[in-house]
Amino acid sequence: MFGIPGKQAVSITAKAAKQIAKLMAKDGSKGLRIGIKKGGCAGMEYTMNYVQDIDPMDEVVEQDGARVMIAPMAQMFLFGTEIDYEVSLLEASFKFRNPNVVDECGCGESIKFDENIPAQSGV
Repeated sequence: MFGIPGKQAVSITAKAAKQIAKLMAKDGSKGLRIGIKKGGCAGMEYTMNYVQDIDPMDEVVEQDGARVMIAPMAQMFLFGTEIDYEVSLLEASFKFRNPNVVDECGCGESIKFDENIPAQSGV
């Protein structure tokens, strides 16, 4: 696990927790696993997947009936991130407020991290 002992890797707003709990109930999953992968014009993209089993290496964050698992290779990139859920006239989506991001593409779909974050294999 990466980070500060006793401090969760990410925080979840009340709106995000409500939406995640709703998705978990609808799908019957154990929660959402958040990770990152190479891709997009800025270099990296967030991933979100329903999961039926919790990987013992995942960082688990639970709040108000919502459960988010942070994939091991993503923990250092997501530490300090706030996950929110925003609804606008044209879309509803999860938003990541990540202090480790130094740039993002114009469409907001991909991100670039601070180069001082040590790279790990598998990302």
